[in-house]
Amino acid sequence: MSDKKTLIFAHRGIPALIAENSLSSFRYAVEHHADGIEFDVHLTKDRIPVIMHDERLDRTSDSSGFIKDKTFAELRQNHLKDGQQIPSLKEFLELVNQQPIRLNLEFKTDMFHYENIENIVMDMVSRYDLKFPVIYSSFYLNSLRNGYAIDPTGQYCFLHARYVHNPEHFMKVNHLAGLHLKHYQKLPGGLPQRIWTVDDPSEEKKLLKKGVAGIFTNNFLQAGQVAAFFQ
Repeated sequence: MSDKKTLIFAHRGIPALIAENSLSSFRYAVEHHADGIEFDVHLTKDRIPVIMHDERLDRTSDSSGFIKDKTFAELRQNHLKDGQQIPSLKEFLELVNQQPIRLNLEFKTDMFHYENIENIVMDMVSRYDLKFPVIYSSFYLNSLRNGYAIDPTGQYCFLHARYVHNPEHFMKVNHLAGLHLKHYQKLPGGLPQRIWTVDDPSEEKKLLKKGVAGIFTNNFLQAGQVAAFFQ
């Protein structure tokens, strides 16, 4: 087992208890000392970064249609299933500003690419006093390349559901700091990998024993209790 701590990331906050990707869910993660928060960012029709997992509003809100077709003002007329408003990235950053918690921001650009989303988001992030560098992830490799062109010092991680061939070369040529994988893969030289989305304690134990860099989970409290026995 690696001597480096496996970080437990609150996947969309704590969906096991509170509506996913809501400010209340994120606040709970901060107040209960999650190692990190993973969240998803889109752009509205008028180019405002907002937080929601799906490209469509249907599953998690009382509205329907694509986020990209709504202005921010129109979005705010609708609510998440528990009555909370759909949060903007600005509201989230104000919540976590100066807090000792890591952030994993996923560009939701794999269905369609929001023009200039990387510039808009990274410029906004740069205005806040965050305790740790933001980890940027995406299933869309070009978003990570765009991020690297904006800030070569940033941390960019590729999300992938399958086996990554020749991972060392792949990470080097794409300027990646790590891989975010659906399943554990033995990587050369201890290359950083974080695994999503793991809610089964027995699976969490296996990953902790392997010393992965991070685990994304819908119940960071449970995963934290599991991790306490290994770290």
